[in-house]
Amino acid sequence: MKGLLSTVFRKELRDHLRDRRSVMSALGFTLLGPVLFGVMFTVMASWFNKDKPLELPVVGRAHAPSLIAFLERSGAMLTEPPPDYEKRIQAGKLDAVLIIPGDYGKDFEAGRTASVQLVMDNSRNQARSTVLRVQQLLTAYSGMLGAQRLMARGVAPELAAPVKVEEVDLATPERLAANLLTIIPIFLVIAAFSGGMNVAIDAMAGERERGSLEALLLNPVEREALVTGKWLAAVVFAATAVTVCLAAFMLVMHRVPLQDLGVKVRLDAPTVLGLWLGVLPLALMASAAQMLLSTFARSFKEAQTYMQMLSFLPTLPGMALVLSPVQSKTWMFAVPVLGQQMIVQELMRGEPIGPLPFVLGLASCAALALVFLGWTARLLGDERIIFGRS
Repeated sequence: MKGLLSTVFRKELRDHLRDRRSVMSALGFTLLGPVLFGVMFTVMASWFNKDKPLELPVVGRAHAPSLIAFLERSGAMLTEPPPDYEKRIQAGKLDAVLIIPGDYGKDFEAGRTASVQLVMDNSRNQARSTVLRVQQLLTAYSGMLGAQRLMARGVAPELAAPVKVEEVDLATPERLAANLLTIIPIFLVIAAFSGGMNVAIDAMAGERERGSLEALLLNPVEREALVTGKWLAAVVFAATAVTVCLAAFMLVMHRVPLQDLGVKVRLDAPTVLGLWLGVLPLALMASAAQMLLSTFARSFKEAQTYMQMLSFLPTLPGMALVLSPVQSKTWMFAVPVLGQQMIVQELMRGEPIGPLPFVLGLASCAALALVFLGWTARLLGDERIIFGRS
């Protein structure tokens, strides 16, 4: 059995390494996640970069000379807005415009609340950083004036704020980073499912469609060894996809200016190794499940349809964790897909999790893989499966 298993494994591996479709499936789609991550966070970092100058068009600067002086001292570059500034804001060519009405000075001198307008488009994410910086400056100016007016009347400014709230944030940089980088576990799981998909499909549905599977089974071969050899080839491609995806994410995270978003990622070698070992068991289960589904398919195209449905399922636990984070429990690590995503999130948060989650994840995935492989081997003894190509 060992000789047959080794022969089938080497044959499948050699054939699929020559197949560009299998290689591109294992590597091309795997790199999609890191590329999207790099582009998305680079763009977001450019939006929230506080080092870039704050350009603010102002209407009616002559009505509030003290406010204008405060904004300029704070580093704002004040300009004259174009006549069609509202259309430009909606078109994304301007972030915001500050309007100082003509009666501002009258209300200001009378000690009343003087109003200004900040024209913006809240539907534009790119403008939110500029709008937030302007709002912070206006709030600071308002607070400074309020304190000066109270002091001029002999009233201590502290009386206007009887309670002062001081936040004590216990979140570590790793936990803050993990909350923002929740996309990484999802793409690592997708890589485990997509890396060996074409190999698994071609090993069963492809050979069945070509008629080579029935010719192979006419020989006195053990079906368990045949299935295991094909499965191991798919596992190699899936494991390679996970490795490439993780390496690409590590490379991108060191190149993307995450510090501009207030994110500090600290992933040392043991943590990266833990991420790899945590996700790798999925390659065992995913490849076995894909081979089982491919055995039911009559053609390569039909098997691809099944795989599209299967590839959607692993994303559900990740999306659920993003929308509604939960406190990790020991039993969760024994649930395939969910357990792997929990391991990745805990490691990225800097939490010590010990060896038990890794053992539970490996045991559950290996157990399901054995069940799927045994089921596939039994199906190869069914004539309706082998000869029913139409």
